Amino acid sequence: MKSKVSAGKFSIPQISALPLALSLAFGSLAAQAAVTDTWVPTKTQAFLHLVQANTRTGPQSATQAAAKMAVEVAKGEAVHVVLSLNLRNEEQLDQFLQELHEPGSASYGKFLTPEQFAEQYAPTEKQVAEVVAHLRKAGFVNINVAKNRQLVSADGTAATVETGFRTTLKSFVHEGRRVYANTAAAQVPPALGNIVGSVLGLQNVEINHTHHHLIAPVAEAEHEVGSTLEARMLAKAADPGKPVPHDPVEFSKLYNAGNTPTAAHTTVGIISAGSLDQTILDLGKFTSDNKLATVHTSVVHTGPANSDYSDTSGAVEWNLDSQSIVGAAGGAVKQLVFYVAPTLDNQAVTAAYNQAVIDNMARVINVSLGECEAAANGDGTQAADDKIFKQAVAQGQTFSISTGDAGPYNCSVTSDATNNQPGVPNKATYDVSEPASSPYVIAVGGTTLLTDAKGGYSGETVWNEGLDQTGDPAKPERLWATGGGFSQFEKTPAWQRKTTKKPTRGLPDIAFDAAGSSGAKIFITMKAKDGTTRSGYGVVGGTSLAAPIFSGIWARLQSAHGNQLAFPAAHFYQYLPHHPELVHDVTSGINGSGGYGYKAAKGWDAATGFGSLDISKLNTFIQKTRGFAHP
Repeated sequence: MKSKVSAGKFSIPQISALPLALSLAFGSLAAQAAVTDTWVPTKTQAFLHLVQANTRTGPQSATQAAAKMAVEVAKGEAVHVVLSLNLRNEEQLDQFLQELHEPGSASYGKFLTPEQFAEQYAPTEKQVAEVVAHLRKAGFVNINVAKNRQLVSADGTAATVETGFRTTLKSFVHEGRRVYANTAAAQVPPALGNIVGSVLGLQNVEINHTHHHLIAPVAEAEHEVGSTLEARMLAKAADPGKPVPHDPVEFSKLYNAGNTPTAAHTTVGIISAGSLDQTILDLGKFTSDNKLATVHTSVVHTGPANSDYSDTSGAVEWNLDSQSIVGAAGGAVKQLVFYVAPTLDNQAVTAAYNQAVIDNMARVINVSLGECEAAANGDGTQAADDKIFKQAVAQGQTFSISTGDAGPYNCSVTSDATNNQPGVPNKATYDVSEPASSPYVIAVGGTTLLTDAKGGYSGETVWNEGLDQTGDPAKPERLWATGGGFSQFEKTPAWQRKTTKKPTRGLPDIAFDAAGSSGAKIFITMKAKDGTTRSGYGVVGGTSLAAPIFSGIWARLQSAHGNQLAFPAAHFYQYLPHHPELVHDVTSGINGSGGYGYKAAKGWDAATGFGSLDISKLNTFIQKTRGFAHP
């Protein structure tokens, strides 16, 4: 069964990702944003300067040169913006979120409704009215205020952007596409300085990308171990077993679901983009082939009226998400809700997150997307997303987010128009993916899952397929490996300090199967290069497999506990170090290239977190432990 509803927002055209040299340049460039008169800067930095600051040579140099030759966008060119507004009483909210997870506190287990959250922490209606008045005065139209008052969207032009935020937009050609970025930090009048946090939509250079790797038809993949590097890693494992592709329903057995109920009483959300029609048809074929009950689905369009949702380029991703969630959930969920953005532009995806939180239907929300953390920080997306994720935690929702497929090199990307991908090794300059770096989500990394002769669980190692051998010397080799490392911008959450002993957020928190050699057999319908439509089962890997596996697992645990389990991060870090029986610790492998990167080790590490979960043992532990994620 499928139903469709719409949530009025908007987005801008999707383009491919741009490499950004981030770590050293961002702090100094933020300070360069001029403040004219008495206007004050928002968290949206001068993005064009961030692009121009890319000092690396090689494949990125052409883009950097083009950015330096950028020309001003025509005053009448259409621009869509999304303003992220600051929360009220945020220190009080942070205290509430901590006490929400502490047995014995007055707030323990007392989730808020969206209405309660808005009343206590959202911007006031008066504050929102001031923002709307400013937008109207600047010439913006079609102004829309989100129900939780966190986001305000509007249509305008380059001229209204200059009037409303005191920055011009300049454009340049990147990979055959004309893109634009703001030349100065977005500013607002002083009366709005404590209200407006970020102004999204002033750049369409950097966008989200999916985290999957379509390997091959099953017949071609089953006898392959993987890349040369992965084969060497497996050979060093104590009892490596064998990696083989799996039907998603097999993950229940492999991760020891035992008698844990299915997720039949829990709704799961999936953040997606474009057309979902074929994905839902393919999900029906998958459930029919596996003799599972039909999954009730709904599609929530999160863009503005008249948005175009015809893009089918993400079909493999959304198929992987939905089929893997259902498989890991034990073959049943109450409902799958696809929160669909028109594109993968930052403001469009952030609006999709917000709609999932406003609706408060899904207890678990899967996000198999991400981008260079510095880019998300630079245009204000990271700050906007964190506010939305805080509301999710307050409501008892859990975002499950993949850490990326580029090892520790999410901001170092190829520059080829047909193969623009992150993951170009640059030795010891590491970075992570946003939104996985948020302290208010579960960051899910990837492993290579090994099975014994009987098809049972044998072990896991860090997912690392080595460099993509393109055979073309003009195309830089990229790494396929699990994302992991330490944020440059997010402080270490209180629940992680004793474990990582680092000043910033470490990720992943946990990890599940992501390797192509042990990936999921997904039913896919897609157009071939000759224009014909072909359907069949293919093998797909990537951390876009790992995240939905956890989404399905956490959904079934929610069903087993009346959908009363809280966001589990604090409890993972409290209990898992002292109860190794609850996890499969991953101690072999590295997520970088040439000896660089983060190595797996006993206990938590920045390649696989605590490892994967034993579903049955964790369920039993939760039942016996009042302090684990439920009253």
